[in-house]
Amino acid sequence: MNTIGHLINGTIVNDNGRTQDVYNPSTGEVSKQVALASKATVEEAIAAAQAAFPAWRNTPPLKRARVMFRFKELLEQNAEKICQMIGEEHGKIVHDAMGELSRGIENVEYACGVPELLKGEHSKNVGPAIDSWSEFQPLGVVAGITPFNFPAMVPLWMFPMAIACGNTFVLKPSERDPGSTLFIAQLLMEAGLPAGVINVVNGDKEAVDTLLDDARVQAVSFVGSTPIAEYIYSRASANGKRCQALGGAKNHAIVMPDADMDNAVSALTGAAFGSSGERCMALSVAVAVGDAAADALIEKMQAQMQSLKVGAFHDKQNDFGPVITQAHMEKVVGYINSAEKQGAEIVVDGRNPSVPGYEQGFFVGGTLIDRVTPEMLCYREEIFGPVLLVVRVETMQEAMDLIDAHEYGNGTCIFTRDGEAARYFSDNIQVGMVGINVPLPVPVAYHSFGGWKRSLFGDLYAYGPDAVRFYTRRKTVTQRWPSAGVREGAQFAFPS
Repeated sequence: MNTIGHLINGTIVNDNGRTQDVYNPSTGEVSKQVALASKATVEEAIAAAQAAFPAWRNTPPLKRARVMFRFKELLEQNAEKICQMIGEEHGKIVHDAMGELSRGIENVEYACGVPELLKGEHSKNVGPAIDSWSEFQPLGVVAGITPFNFPAMVPLWMFPMAIACGNTFVLKPSERDPGSTLFIAQLLMEAGLPAGVINVVNGDKEAVDTLLDDARVQAVSFVGSTPIAEYIYSRASANGKRCQALGGAKNHAIVMPDADMDNAVSALTGAAFGSSGERCMALSVAVAVGDAAADALIEKMQAQMQSLKVGAFHDKQNDFGPVITQAHMEKVVGYINSAEKQGAEIVVDGRNPSVPGYEQGFFVGGTLIDRVTPEMLCYREEIFGPVLLVVRVETMQEAMDLIDAHEYGNGTCIFTRDGEAARYFSDNIQVGMVGINVPLPVPVAYHSFGGWKRSLFGDLYAYGPDAVRFYTRRKTVTQRWPSAGVREGAQFAFPS
């Protein structure tokens, strides 16, 4: 059986240690294995990155950008192959995988502009014949730890900008679907990146802890669940590292009585069930203001969901595929069971869907649950599956209070035709990313991505302008050349 190894110093490495099965979620079968890096293997990757740093740091930003331009072309040329790999290991439908890859490529495009982004600031004559300027210098060896749900896009949030800024990178992708991530890193090498600038180590907690503890690693970026994000942020910070750790979410959509209900239902269907709900921006809770709006929403959602198609990744006619593992499938079904036991109404039941020919796959169908209340387990915790909860409230303020009270503050939106209500909502809601009639308010590559509260640990968001700040540190230089032959006396007052 094929074993996925590591990319270290430009070479694929297979250490003879532990391995883990990689499944095809559509069939439920083991398709390959992935090597789990030992502490020594991770340290080898860090050493390769450290050795490559001095030369890469001194490579002109324009030449770094040219590597990114070639990398973008290679990603586009190999898009079908990458999406096939994502589908085989993650289960994501081909069109969904292509959307993921496209959003990742946008971040490579942004990194192509790094000569402009690193220009710094300059002031002439801040004092008599004194000039001052600021420049942005790379940190050194930096690391990224990425989740299973976006094996192409999330790594592309991290290493293109980090590398374009002059750092070297060690990436630890999810061990559940590592194949496409490793292939993408190989494409970056093909684009002309020197050996050691990008390294990929597959592994589990041993690999993660090595990255967090090694003094040579200057910064760590993470995307995943909140308990792990909190752990990574705490441990990295305790070791003196710069860290951004993006955690979980419970994204709410307020549906106002004046909303265009047909458009809202279409938007909610895609945002709740796309990618099988396995995305941190999935809309998992619809908060209907008033029983009339709730009843209309439920009726139209039922009708819309009759045509939902769940199935294998290669069929473009399917709307979404399986969840990542059998254990995760059982976890999602467990949340549905708990909602039913706690008194919620299962309107559309996605448990045990029929997928002919793929009976052993890890499938959960689209599920709609009405009359959910805040104390229910399904509401409090992130389900990360194709499940939409409906909570009924009387007023918009009650809906906003509900959202603000939740521990997560990643994304939210409102469906309304009322501009005053929309503005009040966007100004006052305590959530990091807000949509107005936009169900998935994911910022474009030249803005930055991040939530509030327990959805983000750290001061800076992912990608965009914040990425430049995260992957560099500012140095300010003040310069003066005294006139020849002029002897100056000592000055004891602070100069101004």
